[in-house]
Amino acid sequence: MKEIGKNYGKSIAQVALRFLIQNDVVVIPKSTHKERMAENFDVFDFTLTVEDMDRISVLDTGESLFFSHQDPQTVE
Repeated sequence: MKEIGKNYGKSIAQVALRFLIQNDVVVIPKSTHKERMAENFDVFDFTLTVEDMDRISVLDTGESLFFSHQDPQTVE
C-alpha cells in the first residue's frame, strides 16, 4: 500500500479509502485532527488502476488480525 501510495503522492490511509470507494463501500473515516480530516477528503483526485486494485485485494486473507469474530467467548 505504501508503494502504491508513493505512485500517487498519497498516504496509505488515502489509498485504503480510495480502494474502498472504488469498491462501492461507503466509508465514514473518523479523525479529530484537522490535518487528517483534510487528508481523508483528498481521495477524489486520483483513481487506482486495475492492477493496483488487484494488488490490494490479495491482501485480504479473510481472517481478522486481532481476534476471531466466530469464537463465542470472544464475542461475549
